[in-house]
Amino acid sequence: MATKRAASKVASSTSASLNFAFFRFLWQFYQDNRGAIRQNYKELTRKFLDFNNPEKSPTAFLRQPQFEALETYVFLKEFFGNAKVEEIFKAWYERSGKFEGRRFGSFLGTAGQEMFSFGESDELELSSYKLLFEKMRKNSRAYPNYIFALTMGTGKTILMATCVFYEFLLANKFPKDERYCHNALVFAPDKTVLQSLKEIESFDLTRVVPPEYVNFLTMHLRFHYLEEAGTSLDTLDRSRFNIVVSNTQKIILKRKHKEKTSVDRLFGATGATLTATGVYADAADLYNFDQPEEEGELTSNQRFEKLRRLEQLGIFVDEAHHAFGKALAKDMGVGAKETDTSLRTTIDILAASLNAAGTRVVACYNYTGTPYVGCEVLPEVVYAYGLKEAIDKGYLKNVDLRGYANTRNDEFVDIAVETFLKEVGELRPEGLLPKLAFFATTVDELMGELKPAVERALLKYGIPTSRILINVGDSKITTNDDIREFNRLDTEGSEKQFILLVNKGREGWNCRSLFGVGLFREPKSKIFVLQATMRCLRAIGEAQHTGYVFLSDGNLEILNNELQQNFRISVDELQKTGKNKERVEIRVVEPPVKIKLVRVRKLYQMREKALVPGQPLGLARTDQESWKTLVEKYRLIETRQEGLTVAAAARASSSRTFDLTSRREKRAFSRLSLVAEVSRYLNRSPLEVEELLDATKEGTDELVAITNEFNELLYDEIIPRLFRLLFDLDEYEKKDEYEVDLIKLPANGYYEVSAAKDKIVRMGDMQIKDEERAKSFHLDTYCFDSGSESWLFWDLLREQRVRKIYFTGMLTHGQSDFFVQYIDPDSRTVRSYYPDFIFQREEPDGNLKYVIVEVKADNQIEDAVVQAKKEFAQQMAVASGMEYRLLKSSDADKRNFRMLL
Repeated sequence: MATKRAASKVASSTSASLNFAFFRFLWQFYQDNRGAIRQNYKELTRKFLDFNNPEKSPTAFLRQPQFEALETYVFLKEFFGNAKVEEIFKAWYERSGKFEGRRFGSFLGTAGQEMFSFGESDELELSSYKLLFEKMRKNSRAYPNYIFALTMGTGKTILMATCVFYEFLLANKFPKDERYCHNALVFAPDKTVLQSLKEIESFDLTRVVPPEYVNFLTMHLRFHYLEEAGTSLDTLDRSRFNIVVSNTQKIILKRKHKEKTSVDRLFGATGATLTATGVYADAADLYNFDQPEEEGELTSNQRFEKLRRLEQLGIFVDEAHHAFGKALAKDMGVGAKETDTSLRTTIDILAASLNAAGTRVVACYNYTGTPYVGCEVLPEVVYAYGLKEAIDKGYLKNVDLRGYANTRNDEFVDIAVETFLKEVGELRPEGLLPKLAFFATTVDELMGELKPAVERALLKYGIPTSRILINVGDSKITTNDDIREFNRLDTEGSEKQFILLVNKGREGWNCRSLFGVGLFREPKSKIFVLQATMRCLRAIGEAQHTGYVFLSDGNLEILNNELQQNFRISVDELQKTGKNKERVEIRVVEPPVKIKLVRVRKLYQMREKALVPGQPLGLARTDQESWKTLVEKYRLIETRQEGLTVAAAARASSSRTFDLTSRREKRAFSRLSLVAEVSRYLNRSPLEVEELLDATKEGTDELVAITNEFNELLYDEIIPRLFRLLFDLDEYEKKDEYEVDLIKLPANGYYEVSAAKDKIVRMGDMQIKDEERAKSFHLDTYCFDSGSESWLFWDLLREQRVRKIYFTGMLTHGQSDFFVQYIDPDSRTVRSYYPDFIFQREEPDGNLKYVIVEVKADNQIEDAVVQAKKEFAQQMAVASGMEYRLLKSSDADKRNFRMLL
């Protein structure tokens, strides 16, 4: 019995280690401590993140999963210093280092049991931890190795490009900081993906890079594409800001299989050869012939040799899985043999070579579509965003899967074409013609069976056969003109609609206007079924559309198995995903509603003052009371209940506090660097600044000491107070009244959005009375984000004192001129924000007054950004004779709307 229990415990521990997703808890830790973590970041890093944050900037280009992955990327680099995953995991579990003081989700046992629960039924016993840590350690490399698992269509390539741009900006500003990459090597698994990576070069930098840094990147980025076997790499030795994009086979090391000729032995002499012949024997070690044994067995090429001469190289592996399932394990080095000469081995040898040359691989960043290999969670995964999440959030199309008992006849093609034309034939998202792709297993099958069947179906429905495009990789069938048409499918001028393919379903083919996929036969590769199915799910337009997949019953069963292995989701679950949402066409109710606002313009005029020596800045450390008040907000205080159970700690009224301020990372200023930093902000010469600092009562040396105690005082107090010694500010205010459109007229007649069916309110709904309908609807349909917004709308619509009410929080990407400009408290940049509602209230004296309302979750009310929006919205509202009100979502849910009246 004891043996059985032990075996059961081991099996349970093994299962726990295989399924334990550390990346979820790493992300939770970051979310819980985001504010404190950001204090460790460079100012430029914070600015870069804020520019790309969709929650702070409605015009941010990155989607939420892309931005979260970027946050994780920065988190690993600037907070953990590119630590390896197993080191981070160890510190997390032990609550040591950066995780000191981390609280557990809940405590399940005694201290000796070391068992903790973190929600979602995830538990990690000590034995499971040891198994998982050993697995991480065994698979560890000489360099940090991270995996970012974002499902197809969420934008891995753009994310990768954004990470590279961030690296280069920081590397330029902090060239001696070893955390940042000076060069980037991007690996693609095949030519199709390599072709798609070219969008990095053509990508509009202004979408993800703050405008003041775009020119620098434009001038300094150097792209190198290694497409053909004979392509050489022409990077300058020790140069920076190179992006080398290569098919893996163009750099991969190969093993030698043939005997060396006498000529090879002569010109390929090793250190042993020179020692034996006596030629330069004494200096043989200078030629660096003492390479590791395994490296000596591998042949390199010119491209590999050039890479060895690039400093601080970051390696980025796109579509890191190369294929799903077992191939992913092989490519990631899981279970790889010692004799393996895979991409991972090439990276290992390259890292060793760079190390020998005095530089290094900063880290290897792998971008893949799934965090799983079969039933295992890859331990190096640091961020994941799954297929179900992507569909639910509208980052991919919904999917409509249809299985057929027999796909070997014309009826299958006819049904697929008929369904496609019926469901999406009239759509023109972004002005593009919807496409339907059929996959054949061989060229002969395509030309002899599939193409005639498609032609007959098109003729039946009156569609010209010129809309067919064939791409099979055979120049006798697919011409250069066909290739050009294939590459321009996502353009308005493309008239091709029915695409016939052989083996084009793998990663790298990104056609957003593809709305349907049909597999004419059962392919040899099971993973191809999943890959081909995913091709039609890329999102397009503002609304969430549906992709239609036509499969045989056998292919449908294969798809189900592959979905289970790679995404932990079944075909049935995939069918249900996103089905509670509806695509809505939203039209402007004319005449468009206009609102009068007052813009307040402030002009500040500086008057320079004569400097009086000996003036105090008011930063006396000897005055303990005022000094304590000044620096209290910069201290790091930990509150701790020790020696208590969780229940007792919750009841305890007293606790101990510890001052951990000394643990904060800070810059040590010298007299010279302080003068330089102040000079940069005051825009004065260093000599003038040094004289200014010396002339203060505190003096330069004391100001250096103050700054080194709390770096923040330099920017929050010293520089502003110096400015006030030098200048007086005269403020002038001017108010301009102007009229804005509550909504702009769309170019194509309507806007598209996707929304939950239970949160859609249409102007013509039967439950709306005529007098209520007349009070609202500047758009014919409102789509609410939350139940709180929906409740508030209905309450205000039915309130007698409310004369007009408009929901303005729906279209927030430039479709409206009704927005509030505010200064972001972190980046200090100007941003725009769109409130949720504006309604007109009847006052007791009979006058009408507009009230602007924002509904926020209770836990977000005190957020610095929310408060900044409130401050500037109130200024605009007061100037315009309006009110601004911030309403908790709990108050809206409880129908406490009368506080707005």
